[in-house]
Amino acid sequence: MEKDIRSYKDLKIWQRGISLVKEIYKETQNFPRQELYGLTNQIRRAAVSIPSNIAEGHTRQHRAEFRQFLSMALGSLAELETQILISSELNYISHEACENLTQKMDSLGKMTRGLIKKLTNP
Repeated sequence: MEKDIRSYKDLKIWQRGISLVKEIYKETQNFPRQELYGLTNQIRRAAVSIPSNIAEGHTRQHRAEFRQFLSMALGSLAELETQILISSELNYISHEACENLTQKMDSLGKMTRGLIKKLTNP
């Protein structure tokens, strides 16, 4: 039996989003200092935006609004993936870290698209 969803904190996609944020912060910790207000900041903002949009959408009154916020989370995921790939190309993160993060972002994207579909066709 599934656990009751009483809060956005109960959503697995939100939990995975938070986990991704923590990993992103860890990986960007060693970026060059000159990137602090550039790529580091952009990456962290995109990562934080993912669970934030999930949380905000879940608290809205209508399914359509939740779907819209989930779509914004997908946009932030695409933005984050692009920035992580750029970071890898610039050798700011290892190829292994890039692969690991990309797999987690892909999984989170699939979960998010699945929830959007479920909300569209109840």
